Amino acid sequence: MRSGPNGPAKLGTVSTSARLFALLGLPAGLFAAITWQVVTHGPLLRLDSRLSRDLVHRDGFGAYLSDLGNIQVAVPVLAAAVLYVLWRGRSTGTERWWLPPAAAAVLMALVPAIVVPLKDWTARPGTPVVPPAVGYFPSGHTATAAVAYGSATLLLLPWLRSTAARRSLVAGCAVLVLGVSYGLVRHGWHWPMDVVASWCLCTVLLTALSLVPGVSKKPGVLKKAEALTGPGVLTKPGVLTEEGTRGSG
Repeated sequence: MRSGPNGPAKLGTVSTSARLFALLGLPAGLFAAITWQVVTHGPLLRLDSRLSRDLVHRDGFGAYLSDLGNIQVAVPVLAAAVLYVLWRGRSTGTERWWLPPAAAAVLMALVPAIVVPLKDWTARPGTPVVPPAVGYFPSGHTATAAVAYGSATLLLLPWLRSTAARRSLVAGCAVLVLGVSYGLVRHGWHWPMDVVASWCLCTVLLTALSLVPGVSKKPGVLKKAEALTGPGVLTKPGVLTEEGTRGSG
């Protein structure tokens, strides 16, 4: 098949569209399906109940892992990342240096605004090992951990120079979120579907955050910085060589 002059561009557009569908459309559809099962008391809830009985084993380790999803633990991690990126962006003359941290902070604030009404609407009871109550769907601790640690990761990625460091950061984020999820189910704080639904919801939220200019991508640098130091001095976003006024530190 012969490709036209716009072939590569069209291929890139299709690839981007497919990636966005995988990260936005599929998780959103799965979240809607799980929510429908919860609201209508569908057959998946019986499977969820059996899986929970097999997995629940209350111990201190599970409780410790679930605590990593507490607001008091996860949000300060994001706050530290926000402050660091604000400082780096402003000090290096990054274009719209305030936008990525502000977007991450707004997203974190939106989590309870989204999760709490869903809990009230679905009114799902908890597992047999917790006191009788409703409002367990979706998992707020999972959502807090995923958005806080995930947003911090997206903010910090552009400022890491090596591929190994970026991969380590992403892996660390995944371990934290999975650890919180495991602890919540293992300790019986949540049904497995509560956690899976939060994964789907937060995949959509974090994908939306990644589309904000400067988030998870190398930030641009203000043109006046190059004008002051001369062309060719800026070798990386926000980093000046020995010829410039700032070092690589």
